[in-house]
Amino acid sequence: MTMLNLDTTKRYTYADYLTWMDDMRRELYDGFVKMMTPAPSRGHQKISVQLLRHLVLYLDRKKCEVYHAPSDVR
Repeated sequence: MTMLNLDTTKRYTYADYLTWMDDMRRELYDGFVKMMTPAPSRGHQKISVQLLRHLVLYLDRKKCEVYHAPSDVR
């Protein structure tokens, strides 16, 4: 299902989300579709890198892993 077919006022389930097999960047937040920007801005990337740096230093030698990339949790 493409974004053009999605009703942004309708509530969707996680099962619905799993059927969306296109390349549109979006999130399912509290059952509603939220569109994401095509690519993060430079400012966003700078903040993201600083947060990542602090997390990596804090979690060093702990049983946690940090991932820094757009990822999908399915």
